[in-house]
Amino acid sequence: MQEFTLNVSHAAARVAQLFCLVSLAFGAACATPYDPLQDFEPVSPTTELEAPSAYTPQTATSPAEQVSRGKYMIRLLGCGICHTDGALIGEPNYALNLAGSSIGIAYSNPLVDKYPAVIYPPNITPDVETGIGRWSESELVLLLRSGEASHDRRLLAVMPWPTYAWINDSDALAIAAYLFSLPPVKHQVPDNVSAGRMASSPYVHFGVYRSRQ
Repeated sequence: MQEFTLNVSHAAARVAQLFCLVSLAFGAACATPYDPLQDFEPVSPTTELEAPSAYTPQTATSPAEQVSRGKYMIRLLGCGICHTDGALIGEPNYALNLAGSSIGIAYSNPLVDKYPAVIYPPNITPDVETGIGRWSESELVLLLRSGEASHDRRLLAVMPWPTYAWINDSDALAIAAYLFSLPPVKHQVPDNVSAGRMASSPYVHFGVYRSRQ
């Protein structure tokens, strides 16, 4: 009887020990729930960015007042945040101010799409090869107001054109005059990436989501 009692006590102790281990493991799992953002890090874009200087009034093709107004509008609209290399992550390269970004913006849900669609903000200096040097004034105004590029008829997914659509004719033309008056900067940005393809250049995520609860 004594041996049986000891064996039962030993078995009970093992069960209790196992229960403690399971409880600890379960408790640890509950204490560290899955964080869907564990593979991401926050970045702060550069929001105060000086617009580059245009050519002198003597060499500009547009009136100085119009060019000055366009520069003011570019700063007001925050164009440099996206169109200046490095500015999206708070490290702007001022030598490439408004010359496009090699850091893209992914605009699909990062928690759903492993390889989201990415757009790389283009060069908006008047460089003929890599910028808007071949564009007309009307094409640039169309892009500004509708997000639609006449070259490929595609809407720019991350450009806030629904708000820019309210820009009046005078200010839209001033923006075009300023951009065409900039010194051209040669800088080719990466090609845009469609959803499902792996991007070879870095990008940040863009979008607004709300809880379903």
